This record gives sequence, structure tokens and C-alpha cells, in this order.
Amino acid sequence: MIVAYGIANLLQSVAATRTTLHHTFDPALLFRLVGHRTYLVGLGCQVLGFSLAFLARRDLPLFLVQASVAAGLGVTALLGVLVLKWRLPAAEVALLVLLLVGITALVLAAKPAPSRQLGTAGVVGLVVALGVIGGLGSLAVRLRGAPGSVALGALAGLAFSAAAVAARPLASAYSFDAFLRDPLLYLLITHSIVGQLLLGMAMQRGSTTAAVAAMDAAGALPAAIVGLLLLGDKIWPGREWLAATGFAITLASVLALTRYAEPQHQHAGRPVPSGRVVPRPAERGLPGGAPVAPIPRR
Repeated sequence: MIVAYGIANLLQSVAATRTTLHHTFDPALLFRLVGHRTYLVGLGCQVLGFSLAFLARRDLPLFLVQASVAAGLGVTALLGVLVLKWRLPAAEVALLVLLLVGITALVLAAKPAPSRQLGTAGVVGLVVALGVIGGLGSLAVRLRGAPGSVALGALAGLAFSAAAVAARPLASAYSFDAFLRDPLLYLLITHSIVGQLLLGMAMQRGSTTAAVAAMDAAGALPAAIVGLLLLGDKIWPGREWLAATGFAITLASVLALTRYAEPQHQHAGRPVPSGRVVPRPAERGLPGGAPVAPIPRR
């Protein structure tokens, strides 16, 4: 899952910088992105990562799975070094080691167990959350530059967090028929689409690193809290300190990695009358000139 998300991060960020900048909460952005072969390959990797994460949530607590999703940024950084010849500072090497330590601590602390069911109140809560995130997204999309990146990235993180909360009990469905009839399935799909749209718009704005930090902080913590309080997520007795330390180390390492990631340029394409985007050939990145910046996706 971590490897799949790491590849998806890299490829989708390339496609986003090659797409016309959007200033409205417009689903048409997703259709534009799908027109890029790079985005489609990245989306395939993301679907694979999502499927593996869904299966993991059947038995593993959300604090472990969500932290692991965020850890995909570490894979993105390594791919940047191997494929795009990014320079790897000593500080980034140390952060990657810390990231591994944090995930290891979470694995040792997590106690596998099936999820409790959310119930009607939980389903209603996810519906309300969807409306709130969508409403705030329609306002945040008007922001430009770093504030827009932070706001949209945080909202994307909340949407993916809500999707994770829906996925945990849904993964324990006793039959395929029950799986299809469960309203959590459709809330999971809707939250994921909204999160993907918000993420695409966040990737187009000035500060990718700020968007990454906001999304990771907003996405991992709420799902972990809901899992422990409502879904029956468990920690091995006496290892609560290990879980708390591992979660803190993992999240801090991911947020710090955004600081050392390849610098994000302003949106690389310049609109032309036909609506196409012409990349600036002088920018660093993949062939064709599009700049690259890592964005973890959920």
C-alpha cells in the first residue's frame, strides 16, 4: 500500500501541474486530469493502494493504516532520487529513518481486531461531514497561493479521513450483498471523489509542501481518534506509549519531509486560447518540462 501510494503521489502531481488552473469547485478538473496518461497510471496505483488499505482496515486500527498511508511520501522522495535525480540531503535521510521507526512502533503496538459498526448516528455524521467539507471547499477554492494550498489540502485530508472511517466497518461486511447495500460504501466513494477533487485543486496552487502538511495533519489524526473511540481499535496492553510515540514520530517525519521535498514551482502551465497548457521547458522535472512535487494521496 505504501509503495503504491508513493508512486501515485509522484505521477499525479506531474499531471496536475500540466492542467489548466481551476478557481472554482468544478468536477471538470477530474475529467481534465484523466486526459493525461501520467495521471491515469498514477490513478491506477492509487486504486491499488486504496484496495490494499481497505483490506488492511478490516483488522488493523486506523491509527496504523492512516499513518502508513501518509508514509507514502517517503517512497515518493526515494523515487524522486532514483528517477528524477533529486538530491537527498542528510536531513531527509534521517527523516526517512525516523519514518521507518515510527511505522515499526505502530506495527508493534497495534492489536488486530474487527471493527465495531458505526450505526445510524455515525452514518448521519458522515453525511453531515460531506456537506460541511463540500461547502468549505467551495469557499476555499477562491483562495490563491499558499493559503489556498493549505485550506484545500486540509479539506482533502478531512475527506479522505472520513472515507477511512467509513471503510473500517464496511470492510467487515459479512456478505457481498450486505457490502453493496451498506450506505457506508456510497459515503466512502463520495468522500473519496470529493477528496480527490480537492487534492487536485490543492496541487495546482503555490505551495505544494504546505498542502501536503495540511492534508497529512488533517487526515491522520481525526480517523485515529474516531477509530479508538467508536470503532473498537485496539492497542496491546502496556504499549499505549509505543502507539502514541510511533504515531507522533510518523506524522512529524512526514510533515518534515515536505520541507525537504523538491521545491514546488508555481503552476507551470501558461494558458493559451485553445485551453491547452504549455509547460515551461526550463522547469525541472519529467521530459516535457513539467515540474514535479510529491503529494500523498490517500
